[in-house]
Amino acid sequence: MITHIGTVGVYVEDQECAFRFWTEQVGFEERRRVPMGNGLFWLEVAPRSTQSGLVLYPKQLMTNWREMKPSVIFQCDDVDMVYAGLKKNGVIFAKELAQMPWGKFASFLDVDGNEFGIRGAWER
Repeated sequence: MITHIGTVGVYVEDQECAFRFWTEQVGFEERRRVPMGNGLFWLEVAPRSTQSGLVLYPKQLMTNWREMKPSVIFQCDDVDMVYAGLKKNGVIFAKELAQMPWGKFASFLDVDGNEFGIRGAWER
């Protein structure tokens, strides 16, 4: 039986730059860093106290990385607070926080231009 999503791959140009973005600006923690040779790593980051995370995977090891864009939406207990915190940390938003028919939603960009969503609790 599948118990949870383990990781989602995010293809990055510079692993250390991406690592700083996710840990310093977004507030994730490092979960795993395993050398893969040539100074590259299997590098996982995740929100604290969660089972699922992101793998910051080097683009140079994936010839088809352009076709493999992530589609990740992070669930937030308090999306207004998360949005304000990310803005304060200099995170760039592609879509500002807005009320949608199903709840509040915004999307932000990482240092490689990948887009990630944040959303509040589902509304009925």
